[in-house]
Amino acid sequence: MIKGHERLNAMAGLLLAVVMLGMIIFEYSGSHAIAAIAGGVAVLVVLAFCFSVSLKELIFVIIGGVLIIWAMLTHADWPLGLLKATETATFVIALYSALSALRSAAIGSPAIIECGRFLARQPPGRRYLALTLGGHLFGLILMYGSIALLGSLAVESTANETNPEIKRHRLRRMLVAIQRGFAATLCWSPLTFSMVITLALVPGASWGGVVLPCLVTTFLMIGVGWATDTIFKPKLSGPRPSRIPETGSWFRYLRPLILLLAVVVSGTLILRVATGVEVIGAVMTLVPAIALIWTYVQSNPTLGPRSQQTVRRAAEFLTEELPKYRGQIVLLFMAGFIGSLGAFVLVPAVQGTGLDLTVLPPQLIVVAMVWLVPFTGQIGMNPILAVSLLVPLLPSPEVLGISPAAMVMAITGGWALSGTTSPFTASVLLVASFGKIPARDVGMKWNLAYVLVMGVLMSLWALLLTIIL
Repeated sequence: MIKGHERLNAMAGLLLAVVMLGMIIFEYSGSHAIAAIAGGVAVLVVLAFCFSVSLKELIFVIIGGVLIIWAMLTHADWPLGLLKATETATFVIALYSALSALRSAAIGSPAIIECGRFLARQPPGRRYLALTLGGHLFGLILMYGSIALLGSLAVESTANETNPEIKRHRLRRMLVAIQRGFAATLCWSPLTFSMVITLALVPGASWGGVVLPCLVTTFLMIGVGWATDTIFKPKLSGPRPSRIPETGSWFRYLRPLILLLAVVVSGTLILRVATGVEVIGAVMTLVPAIALIWTYVQSNPTLGPRSQQTVRRAAEFLTEELPKYRGQIVLLFMAGFIGSLGAFVLVPAVQGTGLDLTVLPPQLIVVAMVWLVPFTGQIGMNPILAVSLLVPLLPSPEVLGISPAAMVMAITGGWALSGTTSPFTASVLLVASFGKIPARDVGMKWNLAYVLVMGVLMSLWALLLTIIL
């Protein structure tokens, strides 16, 4: 029987379905009244979760409350800023809930799990690249769930290793491969918060206009990761043991994942062309529908009607699974809210000081964004919060005389670096838990050389983009 906070959390999970539906309708209709209603429901969800989250999440809620009071005292149009901040934050958790539905269906698929095991079984010579590409492909669909799934399979694959030295090195290399593969999705994927938030903040930017430069960053991250893994390959104190080569067919094991990606991509394009809705609106519509269909197909007909099993599974997802992520949901909502309302309050204040960033070379501003986002991650700022606060303070790309693609590439690239270094991000915390090391060591020891090399290459690529675009 559900009691106390569990009952409240279950109700909040059901309300998240209302939030998601409201924001989907908003994406098609553009009705801010619908968005405001969804925002009101989202606030109720966050307040309900506040009774059972940690102090870390509550501090963000308190900061949000302080910002509301500040806005009320200093801005006559504070209701507009409050509505905009709530709309932004509501969109973030609506997208998170939609993608979580697909993640839930995928993690329950035996074919997807076996695909992950196949990648983890690869020999040392190609295991890193296999897990990086796997982490990338899984990350496009599962978000942080890619690290949770593949990380657990990496731990499983090393469980029977009797040599502690080999076990330690093997697990570390597998985990960083998975993490870097996931982080590379943050550079370009329209399903990630990095791309969604950045496109909304950079004037003149569109996904179609930035995807090619951002894909170059992605290839750099994958290639440099493989190179650093090869160069810094640990030397064993004893002879390297022989292993039985993996003989399974790549296509056979990867087929379910490739098919899933193909369905999401083609469905998104069809919806985009047919309705004119933005890519992220099409994704938010399509992903829950795919999750329901997948759950229906995976249900066992011997246990009763498939439709009843699907409804029961959907109810379990809303009332049990989503509330388990309440801390993450509260953090995401408050990061979007604080970033938006903070910019609303701070931009006029900064302008009032006479600070003119247009006097700075545009190349300096672009390169600074590559490094600022991961730096703020070291002091506890979620990338959503950092980017939402910083970008509105910058002159627009048009004023700077550069392409929006250069700015977007720098921001999403910095966001990806934060995803491999910040001890406050979910990706780093997950890797640390699997590796049984402090979260800060994941960034400052396991990934330090990689991040420094990537930071330099991203800076050079951003500089080149300001010249050629």
